[in-house]
Amino acid sequence: MLDLIRTRRSVRRFTSREVPEALVEAILDAGRWAPSGKNNQPWRFAVIRESSLREALAGLTRYGVSVRQAQVLIALFLDTAASYDRTKDLQACGACLQNMLLAAHALDLGAVWLGEILARSGEVARMVEAPAQYELMAMLALGFPRADGRTTTARRCLEELVFFRK
Repeated sequence: MLDLIRTRRSVRRFTSREVPEALVEAILDAGRWAPSGKNNQPWRFAVIRESSLREALAGLTRYGVSVRQAQVLIALFLDTAASYDRTKDLQACGACLQNMLLAAHALDLGAVWLGEILARSGEVARMVEAPAQYELMAMLALGFPRADGRTTTARRCLEELVFFRK
């Protein structure tokens, strides 16, 4: 698990190879097993494969290339009707998303967490026919990574991040 965490990267460029439904289901299932306060499981998913819908969604973000190339998009919503504590539920959605990113990596898929599209969340919600109580949290673009598709990032050392030990 620690190796998966350390080697996972955001992948923004994908091949045209179709992602099997079994892999999408495995990723959704990993998200479903994230922790949530009072086990309320406030996340809801919209799975988008249709190319015309992906193209329309690509027009809503400056990361349209990633959206167009991805074979699958997963929109992650918070069901506000299932919510009991907004902060905890937002954290739960983040845990859900991280589970899905790690599952994609474990399954040799590439994925990127798209947050900039939140500025157009109302349009996304309409396009995927989300109920009124669903609030867009993020979109995940999935596919088989192109050789040049992974972003390399450095991490700060722990001494820069840990401010208190006693």
